[in-house]
Amino acid sequence: MTKPELLSRSTLLLSCLLFSACSTTHLSRYTQEKDPFESYNRIAYSFNDALDKAILKPVAQGYANYMPQLGKMATENFFSNLDDVTVTCNDVLQLKFRQAASDGSRVLFNTTFGLFGLINVTTRLPKHDEDFGQTLGYWGMPSGPYVVIPFLGPSSVRDGTGLYVDSFVSAIGTTQHVPTRNAAYVVDGIVSRAGLLDDEKILENAAIDRYSSMRDAYLMRRRSLVYDGNPPRQKYEDFDEE
Repeated sequence: MTKPELLSRSTLLLSCLLFSACSTTHLSRYTQEKDPFESYNRIAYSFNDALDKAILKPVAQGYANYMPQLGKMATENFFSNLDDVTVTCNDVLQLKFRQAASDGSRVLFNTTFGLFGLINVTTRLPKHDEDFGQTLGYWGMPSGPYVVIPFLGPSSVRDGTGLYVDSFVSAIGTTQHVPTRNAAYVVDGIVSRAGLLDDEKILENAAIDRYSSMRDAYLMRRRSLVYDGNPPRQKYEDFDEE
């Protein structure tokens, strides 16, 4: 995960925390609409949180603290290059052909001249973030209820569907050798978790409900991604009544 992506996610998270702290009552109806499965979601969240604290977070901290910088850079570049394959496919599905040409070029040059993506030789080309959940949103499909998926974390009905579809075109998901595919998923998960360690400090230092904060931050970030960082103003009935 690149520094701009981490900065964007951190900014959205902090904004959501401040907004939620000031407007909890006003957003209650909006929350009920977006999280009708809250009872189940909290159970799934608790399960994921316990698993994270016991296994994933310690491993991610070890990776962040002890992996040599060159090794971290090569690993992150490798998985970023694999991700660009999925990104390029969704660029085309969203009719973003210029962006697809840019992301496709990233895959081509990083895979060849960058030694299978270990070296990022396309630093002048921007890194984009597209997936099938965003593609469905681009064509007007609402996110649907918020859902916490065991082992995978925050999602929604739309994004969960998108995650499943993306697995059929992703470089990892289409790997036929099962041990290799599973190992790639594990390492990719560790790299992604390590990238969230700094974001987590914001939640730990905030005296509010972590579950609600993660949910609101996730929904806000996904909405921003669907509209390429420029979402239309969200209207809340509670605010209109006042």
